[in-house]
Amino acid sequence: MQDIKEIEELIKIISKLPGLGPKSAKRIVLKLINEKDTLVKPLANVLAQLFKNVTRCLSCGSLKSNISGCLNCENKSEKLNKICVVEDIADKWSIENSNIFKGYFHILGGTLSSVGKNKEELLIDSLVERVKNEKIDEVILATSATVEGQTTAYYIQDSLKGTKTKITKLAQGLPVGGEIESLDDGTLYSAFKFRSNLNSNSD
Repeated sequence: MQDIKEIEELIKIISKLPGLGPKSAKRIVLKLINEKDTLVKPLANVLAQLFKNVTRCLSCGSLKSNISGCLNCENKSEKLNKICVVEDIADKWSIENSNIFKGYFHILGGTLSSVGKNKEELLIDSLVERVKNEKIDEVILATSATVEGQTTAYYIQDSLKGTKTKITKLAQGLPVGGEIESLDDGTLYSAFKFRSNLNSNSD
């Protein structure tokens, strides 16, 4: 293989994407090189616009456009009264695609046990503020059934004790060690339908 710096750098970057290794990255780079006009130019333009205009909302953690704002936070017309708390954007997309949940989302951006993560980065304080200010009747903890996910859920439950808001968590249908993103629609439906009430366990 020719030692071309630009190609090597692009292979390294692409191989860092989920599900891709060096071999897959090389095939993708070759495809891009062979179709520079139809793939590379529009891809470069879209990536530049994404870098410039798409950011994380500091209130709910969702992705927002600097042009149109945060659609999750600004959806006031439907008068939604529930917030579903998930770990990342992929979890939000999975639940949205299933059409199970009707309400706001709060994307933590990880778990308390994630390397380098703290509660400020996870927007837990902003979740408490949203519950207090937006007349939320129920907070659904849809963190994964991993040790890290459950630890984060318990911390959030404790943080919301003084709000008098109903707190539930996904239960039946969510396997131990399971991640929200990997669940099918039927499993998600069961997890939401049979979610358990956590308020009875709090002071």
